[in-house]
Amino acid sequence: MDINAHTQFCGVIGNPVEHSLSPAIHNAAFQKLGLNFVYLAFRVEAIGDAIKGLRALGNFRGASVTIPHKVAAVPFLDAIEPTARHIGAINTIVAVGETLTGYNTDAIGALRALREGGVALKGQHVVILGSGGAARAIAFSLGAEAGIGRLTILGIDSQERTTLAQDLQSKTGMAVRESPLDEGTLREILPDTHVLIHCTPMGMSPNVHKTSVPAALLHAGLTVMDIVYNPRSTQLLKDANAVGCRVIPGLEMFLHQASAQFELWTNQAAPTDVMRAVLESRLP
Repeated sequence: MDINAHTQFCGVIGNPVEHSLSPAIHNAAFQKLGLNFVYLAFRVEAIGDAIKGLRALGNFRGASVTIPHKVAAVPFLDAIEPTARHIGAINTIVAVGETLTGYNTDAIGALRALREGGVALKGQHVVILGSGGAARAIAFSLGAEAGIGRLTILGIDSQERTTLAQDLQSKTGMAVRESPLDEGTLREILPDTHVLIHCTPMGMSPNVHKTSVPAALLHAGLTVMDIVYNPRSTQLLKDANAVGCRVIPGLEMFLHQASAQFELWTNQAAPTDVMRAVLESRLP
C-alpha cells in the first residue's frame, strides 16, 4: 500500500496496547479492499489530551478505544450514538469532518459471539466478572435483547459495580445483583450459574497463567465466555474445557466488534474471512 498525503488513519488508543492485534487485522482488511487507510497503535494515558490531538489531524478517520478509556473518553466527544449513550461507554470513535462520534460495538460483538456459539440466554442466570466499559456494554446488550432471567455483576471496584447495577435496573428493569469479585462469592454463586462472562484483563498476555476463577469452582453445566483474546485459550478457558464447560473464546467477540468498527470507518462490508485468518495466525 502506498501511504501518501491522502491516506486516512485509524488507531487503537489504550494502555497497554502492545498486545493488540487490531493493527494487523484492520490493515489486512484495508489492503484486501484496496483502501487508502492505515491503522496504528497508540499507548495513551491522558485520554482527553489524546483525543484533542487526534482531532487536530486532518486525515484522522477513527479509533478503537480500549482499556482503561472506554468510559473516560465519552465527555471528550461531540456526539454519542444512542446505544453507546445508554451503555455509558464507547469502544469506537468515528470522525466525520470536525465531528467525533462515539459508538459501542462491544455489545454487537458479544451477542453475536454468544448466538453463534449456540448459547440460549433466555431465562438463564448470567454472571459477569468485571464492571468496566466492556462489562457495561455486554450487560446492557443482554438486558435489552436477550431476555435473560437474572444477572449478577461481580467486580473489584465497589462504586463502579454498584453504579452499573443501578443503571441496569433503572434503564432495563432487569433483576441485577452485585457483589465483590472474590473466591467466597464465586463459591456461592457459580453452582447455579448458566453463563459466565469474563470481562476483566486477567489472563491477558503476558500474564497468561492468571485467572479470576479457581478451577475447582467451574462445573460442566456452565458456558464460559472470556473476552480476553490474546492468548486465544486463556487459563480460564483451559480450566473450563477441562471440566466439560462450553467455551467461547474472546477471538469471536473481538472479530465481530472489529468488523463493525471497520464498517463504521469505511462504509464498506468488512472482509471478515481475512480478519479471522489474521487473528488465528497471530494468536498463540
